[in-house]
Amino acid sequence: MDLDEVAGRLYALAPSEFTAARTSEAAAAKRAGDAALARRIAGLRRPTVSAWAVNRVAREHPDELDELLSLGQELRAAWQAQDAAALAELTRRRGEVTGRLARLIRQSGEVSAAAAAEVDQTLDAAVVDAAAAEEVRRGRLVKPLSYSGFAPAPAAGRRPAGRKKSTAVDEEARAGKRAEAEAERARERQEAEVRERQEAEAAHREWSEALAGAEREHGERAEKVAKLEAKLAKARKRLAESAQRLEVTRREERHARQRLEE
Repeated sequence: MDLDEVAGRLYALAPSEFTAARTSEAAAAKRAGDAALARRIAGLRRPTVSAWAVNRVAREHPDELDELLSLGQELRAAWQAQDAAALAELTRRRGEVTGRLARLIRQSGEVSAAAAAEVDQTLDAAVVDAAAAEEVRRGRLVKPLSYSGFAPAPAAGRRPAGRKKSTAVDEEARAGKRAEAEAERARERQEAEVRERQEAEAAHREWSEALAGAEREHGERAEKVAKLEAKLAKARKRLAESAQRLEVTRREERHARQRLEE
């Protein structure tokens, strides 16, 4: 067992099943003597509904997802080349492919409108950003992804030909990214608090059930002990009565023997 194998199993599960399964996997690793792996498993974060929906697409519809991510590569290349005609055609195809994937996700009936919007946002990020595409392809997202730029992100260290070093649009884009990053951090904090609350509630439910079971077991055994003690008390009483009859009988037998000898 290793972390990659366990994570693959856990992130294939629905969020409602994740926490219990993670606890079980961590316990199994600990029983196997790998405390370090157990800690790493326990540290895996529960996915949001939208992240789980995208993870499921990566597993159940890999061909459709590969089509979208390959299209993203073409879009980034066209943007770097500033090929307007290619960008127009690729953008049209992007809408078609994204729409098909979104319909596949919504057909399950398990994704709310808000979660579906986050799915769309994640797929858009995967199209325009190579790092996001790789995260989506792995199928182990814990939260939705987003991209705040106005166009697909160019490869690191490259700049489209003829682009000015700084423009008002660039400044606006950077300001937008900063605001988006701050909003993302705030959302992550809020999600972390919600997750912690949910996990605390799940842990409390588990221990409450365990407490109820322990109290039930203790009550049953206490009742059995009380019954046994009552039986023992009766037996002791009968034993005392028997001892008394034995003593009387012995005394009378001695007297009878003495009369006989006289």
